[in-house]
Amino acid sequence: MPHATMSDGVKLFYEETGRGFPILFIHEFAGDHSSWEPQVRAMSRQYRCITYNARGYPPSDVPEDTGRYSQDRAVADAHDLLHALGIAQAHIVGLSMGGFCTVHFGMRHPGLARSLVVAGCGHGAEIERQPQFRADANATADKLLALGMAEGARGYALSPTRVQYQNKDARGWQEFAHNLAGHSAIGSANTLKGVQAGRPSIYEFEADLRQLTVPTLIATGDEDEPTLLPGVFLKRCIPTSGLWIAPKTGHAINLEEPDLFNQAVLRFFHQVESGTWGARDPRSLSARMTADER
Repeated sequence: MPHATMSDGVKLFYEETGRGFPILFIHEFAGDHSSWEPQVRAMSRQYRCITYNARGYPPSDVPEDTGRYSQDRAVADAHDLLHALGIAQAHIVGLSMGGFCTVHFGMRHPGLARSLVVAGCGHGAEIERQPQFRADANATADKLLALGMAEGARGYALSPTRVQYQNKDARGWQEFAHNLAGHSAIGSANTLKGVQAGRPSIYEFEADLRQLTVPTLIATGDEDEPTLLPGVFLKRCIPTSGLWIAPKTGHAINLEEPDLFNQAVLRFFHQVESGTWGARDPRSLSARMTADER
């Protein structure tokens, strides 16, 4: 069972499948490395796919100190894993918590990212929503510690942005819920407190985002309400970004609509690799109905 040692000594479990240019997948709070199985099966035919469990998600180490979990540390872990595997550059793909990590990775390590796929990113990011999001994250963490993972996470799997998955694919959703119930309560609680509740808003990084030139695909479901406006914000800020919205779709977009997601991401990769995914034409930024012919 392969593990890589991070710069702070924590060991992370990872898996590699396929050959070719690397893709690093970064999972969401309610998932783990196995959440990317539909993508690995499809993309490992052309790419070297790397999935891993974040700290706090066995068989990765589960530090008991909440101070060892943060947005900065999550970005450092992604960086350290690529370094441990001898990878100089990769496509970086993240969902939700992993999407936040992907955005920050792109800002801090643009040379290591051939492209960024930022999916389901933005829950709690709007400044006015942050206090409630942080309170909810801390309350959920306390609930997990008090009741245990199986009982404490039951409502999380049935949140307003998860019921779409349950309605479309009851078997797939049941696998997701069962997997979530098996996570570490301590690791999940520390992730909620240290990463989720402690992360800064992406709205604080507007100036940095406007300087980001790594090709970026922003993906969200149209019923993933907390991520819609942040997705538009990212699209407007990152000059090399495109926004893809899946209709009648909730938060776990890669599991809920795996074929659509895979098609969109692979098409994006191919455009990046062929050099046809460029920056936005500045002429499209005008609010005028017709071109200024002066």
